[in-house]
Amino acid sequence: MSDPTPRSRELRIPSLARVEGETALHLRIHHGTVIEARLKIYEPPRFFEAFLRGRAHTEPPDLTSRICGICPVAYQMSACRAIEDACGVVVDGQAAALRRLLYCGEWIESQTLHIHMLHAPDFLGEADVIGLSRSHLGHVKRGLRLKQAGNAVVELLGGRAIHPVNVRLGGFHRAPTPAELRPLRERLRTALDDAWDTVRWVAGFEFPDAECDADLLALAEEGTYAIESGVPTVLPNDGTRPAYSFPLRDFTDHVTEEQVSHSTALHSRLDGRRHLTGSLARWAVSGHLLSPLALEAAREAGLGDPPSLAGAGRGGVCRNPYRSILVRAVEVLYAVEEALRIIAEYERPARPYTEVPARAGTGHGATEAPRGLLYHRYALDGRGRVTDACIIAPTAQNQGAIEEDLRRLVQAGLDRGEGSEVALTRLCERAVRNHDPCISCSAHFLELDIENIH
Repeated sequence: MSDPTPRSRELRIPSLARVEGETALHLRIHHGTVIEARLKIYEPPRFFEAFLRGRAHTEPPDLTSRICGICPVAYQMSACRAIEDACGVVVDGQAAALRRLLYCGEWIESQTLHIHMLHAPDFLGEADVIGLSRSHLGHVKRGLRLKQAGNAVVELLGGRAIHPVNVRLGGFHRAPTPAELRPLRERLRTALDDAWDTVRWVAGFEFPDAECDADLLALAEEGTYAIESGVPTVLPNDGTRPAYSFPLRDFTDHVTEEQVSHSTALHSRLDGRRHLTGSLARWAVSGHLLSPLALEAAREAGLGDPPSLAGAGRGGVCRNPYRSILVRAVEVLYAVEEALRIIAEYERPARPYTEVPARAGTGHGATEAPRGLLYHRYALDGRGRVTDACIIAPTAQNQGAIEEDLRRLVQAGLDRGEGSEVALTRLCERAVRNHDPCISCSAHFLELDIENIH
């Protein structure tokens, strides 16, 4: 009688739906134990760092925004901060407030896209948003309204909703008048109600048990929830080491990149360990600085209080990647509320930008893209030409943590007897989508290749 279990089997899925970009997964299983999980990003290398060399110091914000059509503002803001740092310029006042407002618009539209169109179908048994629109049309329409509200903010401030053209070093080419911002207020008030409804909706999802054991890395800003600036701050995973921060100029001393043969994205490690950046890390590091309304929403969502407020009660650090959708929903509500606050306090500046004269030097910039911490570094010569560029995207940083999540979750599935190709594929796709990876950003889904070793 032949052995019913093949000595080796492969499962190939040409693409993973509901992520941005293309990737594959290779699992090695030995006697029912997952011994390796490799996330194989095979999008062509983008070479942005290389072709930035020799460019004028004014060009990186516009050029790097083309890395991603979903989060171009993140690339513009990180690039601006790095170049301004190299040139010794600090942007403050209303220009800084407008930058935060622009970033809030991107958070609203990007996080909403992930929640309603990419992630929610996994929790509701639908293959995609088309199926979701048949069974939950009202929720899909609400998601579209929220996304359109975020797009409206980006379009008004940036000149267009994708790849804004009004951003420049030192601020903006043109600042809006208070009257031009006024129509956004009514739209955002409606969006605030929609954001609340979204929090309540995702709070009703069923979340599998899971835990990510990576260190958490996010920016921290005194007195506010960090979005467009901050200091890199680490919350170790084991609970025995205290949280620590380091200067942004030392970022690449702590976060090191290495090329791996199975991926066109560089892998990153934080002080030699796997790390995770993004919504769960932001909640752990800066959640206590959310607004009272956002904290109320977090409690209603079942997150409890963030770490520094948790005390002896419920809450604290959330390490379940499935529950990241809850934090994203709270962040959407916060971004809408923050946008309303900035608009209410806005006064048009006499000049929309500060001059940023070229000089030799090296500058560092980091902001919180929806998917996590995005770091830029530029070296300039005396004429202001870029001589070196370094861009470390969130998905590239998260790749090691995603692979470990996949290994653990597949192992748990095998232990439960869910070893069929269909079951493992569904599990892996969900596990990857938990982290909302942007594959195009990380390349400098899902083909699943399972190798059984007996």
